[in-house]
Amino acid sequence: MQELIFMKNYKNYEALRKSFFELAVNTFEINFEDWYQQGYWGERYIPYSYVDGDQVIANVSVNILELIIHGEKKKAIQIGTVMTHPDYRGKGLSTRLMNKVLEEYENKYDYMYLFANESVLDFYPKFGFKPVEEHLFSMNYTAKKSPEPANIQKLDVTNAEDLRLIHKFASERLPVSQHFATNHAQGIFMFYCLNVFSDDIYYLENENVIVIYKKEKHNIDLFDLVSLNKIHMTDILHQIADEDTEEITFHFTPDATDHIVLKSTITNDGLYVKTPGENMYPVHVKYPITSIA
Repeated sequence: MQELIFMKNYKNYEALRKSFFELAVNTFEINFEDWYQQGYWGERYIPYSYVDGDQVIANVSVNILELIIHGEKKKAIQIGTVMTHPDYRGKGLSTRLMNKVLEEYENKYDYMYLFANESVLDFYPKFGFKPVEEHLFSMNYTAKKSPEPANIQKLDVTNAEDLRLIHKFASERLPVSQHFATNHAQGIFMFYCLNVFSDDIYYLENENVIVIYKKEKHNIDLFDLVSLNKIHMTDILHQIADEDTEEITFHFTPDATDHIVLKSTITNDGLYVKTPGENMYPVHVKYPITSIA
């Protein structure tokens, strides 16, 4: 084994980039190749890695974005893609990389956070991260005849024109909520469009909004609303719901309106948050699913 070298932000170095992708596939079964080829790996996604020759063998990635909390923008760092090659585990490499990230971004964020799987829940508290409770919001739905027929176009991510439309909306969107949302997260969003929700993306011409949702029996799972203008939630819901719809579940934090009565249940997706000083992560919110790294 050669001496391990620390590298970061090497997306233009083909050998390391491909090794990074290979490690991600083997660790998480996620593939970044198409996301990169489409140009969605931007400057806000930065891998911090140890390298053995041209092989990436351990990584902690930084995502630089903003949180919108009660209408105010907060500087945020989301940690993701924490992984180590099986042959190099047990050597403290993830700890060393986490410490490098914490040192570099000290006093440069309002919130640092990550989503941990069950196998590493005891790892992140060592660095000052604390588990945070989330709430999943839903509402009972009563069918209402829309004033005009819904004009819903299913978008195809393999169609270049549709993909350009999705990316334009993602890059210029307003936050899905002023109560709690993310900003500058289009890179993560496009990964979800390509790899997770590729069959669930629709353009509502009447509302000029892209909606990511799935219908199953009497329930709609609403994953995101992407709009260049202020969202009129009730109008959008009436467009996508039908007479069989009884419940709508929101996988983000919707703004409260007079026409929507929300209920919530506690959910735990492994969110861990670190805040400097006296910053407090907001309570009774759901982090947007399409912004989870």
